[in-house]
Amino acid sequence: MKTATRVGVFGLLGSGNLGNDGSLEAVLGYLRTEHPDAVVDALCGGPEAVTTRFGIPATRLHWNRAEYRTASRAGAIVSKGVGKLVDVFRTAAWVRRHDVVIVPGMGVLEATLPLRPWGFPYSLFLLCASGRLLGTRVALVSVGAAEIRNRPTRALVRWSARLAAYRSYRDAQSRDAMRAMGVDTARDEVYPDLAFSLPTPQTSAPSGSPGTVCLGVMDFHGGNDDRARADEIHRRYLDGTIRFVRTLVEEGRPIRLLTGDQCDVAVVEAILDAVDSPLVTAAEPASLADLMKEMAAADTVVAVRYHNLICALKTGTPVLALSYAAKSDALMDRMGLGAFCHPAREVDADRLLEQFRTLEKRSAELRQVLTERNQAAAEQLAEQFAALNAALFPAADQPHTLRKAS
Repeated sequence: MKTATRVGVFGLLGSGNLGNDGSLEAVLGYLRTEHPDAVVDALCGGPEAVTTRFGIPATRLHWNRAEYRTASRAGAIVSKGVGKLVDVFRTAAWVRRHDVVIVPGMGVLEATLPLRPWGFPYSLFLLCASGRLLGTRVALVSVGAAEIRNRPTRALVRWSARLAAYRSYRDAQSRDAMRAMGVDTARDEVYPDLAFSLPTPQTSAPSGSPGTVCLGVMDFHGGNDDRARADEIHRRYLDGTIRFVRTLVEEGRPIRLLTGDQCDVAVVEAILDAVDSPLVTAAEPASLADLMKEMAAADTVVAVRYHNLICALKTGTPVLALSYAAKSDALMDRMGLGAFCHPAREVDADRLLEQFRTLEKRSAELRQVLTERNQAAAEQLAEQFAALNAALFPAADQPHTLRKAS
């Protein structure tokens, strides 16, 4: 009798980041449609949240429960060190129980936000090395990547990619970055972000008068290479954003503040304190579906987080990107809105307002462009899932077709 395929999903899932959980939701939708008999569980950052929301068993990613807290005392430092050793065996034991492990989307091969090498990069390396040693196929599916300067992080990311059995990227820049870091990407493909495969809420025609502007905020302090000036970057971003909001409120525009991660709440509170107006309200989205519903009802969106941008683009709502990394620029260009990017590190409220007004003037034209680009993204993701079927779930009576990554 044929046994069910055992599939694991891996990543910083259930930890409060809506984009990461949206990527998981997309992969679970694929598995339930294409491989309904597969037995699925997760190794992730927030196992309780994943089990509650998605109904699959989940195991905590790290043995040390204080993994992401700064260790200042000797005991905490020792505990972290012991945890790194214990995780070698925990990860290998978990990988051994599976036929396939999928890392669903996310920027797992990049360091565009502050990142320590012995955090997630180390965990990903353990996963991919365990998969190669134990014969479990590990797939990095529509992931994000960027060239990394920090040598330990760069080495861990490069070897993780090399050891994975399957790789695909969410944009060409990601593939180019891995090639630049010494990974053979000749057989790696580029597909849209997995979130583009999620259901889209019903949209309504924009009203004749200026309506709501959704503002997707982020607790932004720069990237991994900006640690020395993180406070300055955050203050400039926040001050420019507040001035932008204040100007729109003075013009009578309703502003809806949206988050993409639990840590973004601090920025929402700062804006509400600075702009005391009933026109400024905040939502508490719990999923990308919640974000899309908010954005579908808006005239225009301005957003920082990558998956906030995707939600706006997917609903066909014109969006202006406060771009903090090349991935945002690449996404906007791919969807036909490349002219509407503004640097998150140097928010200039006057320039931002000028771009915003141009975006609104071209709203009808851009909505049509987005309709066409979303259709193309859906077709490309259908190809991605077909490629996964061939690579990860080969028919029992066919030769194994999965390529070996170099």
